[in-house]
Amino acid sequence: MIRQDIEKRKNVLLLTDSDWHARTIQFIVGVLMLALYVWIAAGVLSLLLNLPEILKNGWAQIAEHIIVDIVLILAMLELIRILQSYLSLGRVKVTFILDVALVVLIGELIGLWYKDYTFVEVGLHIAAITMLILLRIVSIRFSPNATD
Repeated sequence: MIRQDIEKRKNVLLLTDSDWHARTIQFIVGVLMLALYVWIAAGVLSLLLNLPEILKNGWAQIAEHIIVDIVLILAMLELIRILQSYLSLGRVKVTFILDVALVVLIGELIGLWYKDYTFVEVGLHIAAITMLILLRIVSIRFSPNATD
């Protein structure tokens, strides 16, 4: 009993105690999630504040910013989903990472609609999105855990 207590205190001092490490990682991830929540709130507030400009300047220019803001908010929600998965499972699922990449690339593809673009740029975006979709299908199909 005393030997186990001494060994545990020694591990804490040597920073090899797994409980200490897990608690530290949970704290850091919690702070990151809090920062993402604040960022999302700022994005939603910015989105709501930009809505009156539509009536003044027309909707064409402002619509681009609103759509890009919405896609960024969705990407941040996916990042929070990744962090929550890490906290609950102790690992990150590949499908969640692919979801974030898909959301960001689809947002970029939507952003091209409002800019001068070439067919090569659009083709590269569509090819990248297609590859990510195929990777997501493969990662789900061959997942070691059928409930994921």
